[in-house]
Amino acid sequence: MTDEKQPVEEQPVASESTGGTEPIRVEEFAEDPAPAEQPVSEAPEELIEPEIEPGEVPVEDEPAEPEGEFETTLESVIEAVLFASDEPLSVAKLVEIAEAGSVKTVRQAVKDLNKKYRAGGFTFRIEELAGGYQMMTLSCFNPWLSKLIKVRSDNKLTPAQLETLAIVAYKQPIIRADVEAIRGVACGEIIRNLMYKGMVKIVGRAEILGRPMLYGTTKKFLDIFGLADLKDLPKVEELKNPEKG
Repeated sequence: MTDEKQPVEEQPVASESTGGTEPIRVEEFAEDPAPAEQPVSEAPEELIEPEIEPGEVPVEDEPAEPEGEFETTLESVIEAVLFASDEPLSVAKLVEIAEAGSVKTVRQAVKDLNKKYRAGGFTFRIEELAGGYQMMTLSCFNPWLSKLIKVRSDNKLTPAQLETLAIVAYKQPIIRADVEAIRGVACGEIIRNLMYKGMVKIVGRAEILGRPMLYGTTKKFLDIFGLADLKDLPKVEELKNPEKG
């Protein structure tokens, strides 16, 4: 049996104004159509919950540990002191600094620290060296540490290089002849070495006879000396020897 749409019948209804009847459509009494869907305003980005895959447990950010609430122990004090020292510290010195009370207490603390490092897979140990204790990396990391030492030696500057670099830094852009006039000696080889180390570069050519090259410092120079910008260089007045006035 097929459904067919039946025509809507018109029924007479009395008119209040004329007393007669006038047809009205039955559908006028039908239920109001469903209201149109209103657009949902998007929530601010910070309020939108991140989508979580099924079975995934949401991980909450751990609050930062407030400074000053770290509980210090004898072991942590010895660890911090040895970490900051660049030379071996005698047991007597550690007893004095850490206020340990006895040599035996310090030696036991060092043993406990090394045990913790070994269990945790740390890359260093506290070794007894030259009559004292020093924190040292394991020998298996020597190939990589050798590369680090080489980089440091490449960045090491001689007094002549430091003097030349200072002139370039404060007078840049500057030509080699002006650097040599200030220093009083030839600087060609020194400038080449500074360029090899990545601290000096060619920044252009001077608009004078022969158009000699202009030199300036690099970003590596700023990084090595801990400067954000050339404006952070110390003022010349601050570098004067106070004894000479």
